[in-house]
Amino acid sequence: MTDPAPIWSYLSREPLLWLTATLVAYTIADTVSRATGRAPLANPVLIAVILLALLLGVTGTPYTTYFEGAQFVHFMLGPATVALAAPLYGNLARVRRSALPMLAALLAGSVTAVASALAVAAALGVPAPVLASLAPKSTTAPVAIGIAEALGGQPTLTAVLVLLTGIIGAVVATPLLNLLRIGDWRARGFAVGVAAHGIGTARAFQVHETAGAFAGIGMGLNAVLTALIAPWVLGWFG
Repeated sequence: MTDPAPIWSYLSREPLLWLTATLVAYTIADTVSRATGRAPLANPVLIAVILLALLLGVTGTPYTTYFEGAQFVHFMLGPATVALAAPLYGNLARVRRSALPMLAALLAGSVTAVASALAVAAALGVPAPVLASLAPKSTTAPVAIGIAEALGGQPTLTAVLVLLTGIIGAVVATPLLNLLRIGDWRARGFAVGVAAHGIGTARAFQVHETAGAFAGIGMGLNAVLTALIAPWVLGWFG
């Protein structure tokens, strides 16, 4: 058979194909990231997203078809979020010593993340369902989607906004924190975790183990706090 179209038509209906494509894309992306010395712009998630988008575009594959095959990765977001308790437990003594500064930073970061995004969007005339989708953008995907659904938002849009927030945060965090001359790995990691959830936390682990641990703590605490304050802050713009 010289025509590859029937073969592709058959393979594209197999769920394992898209799970494999996702893993291959990330492996390639991580290899590129390692080759560049973990440069901020060579973010593995960003590169993998671009590769998968190109593949779906070239093959004309709908996102729903892709998601049916790759949803196991989506499922693993839940256990990965729960696993964030590990760095919190491992650094419990250090967290206790820094409890007040961390709580202040958490409150400031969480409120700012929600309020600033909603303020800009509301000023541009964005409708209420989109505002509700935007509010939890700085939390990890499983929590953000749940918050958006409870607020009457669009979970699919929220998932996209969460991804963009994480990628942008992971790319700009290291250069920005270096520019600000913030050298405390606890502060750097916690800030990235609060602002850029899981993708930022993964980047923090690449930079420094302590930064990664505190990023995981910031990510987990921010998810809880955002669930509490997002409805309240959204009410300001209702």
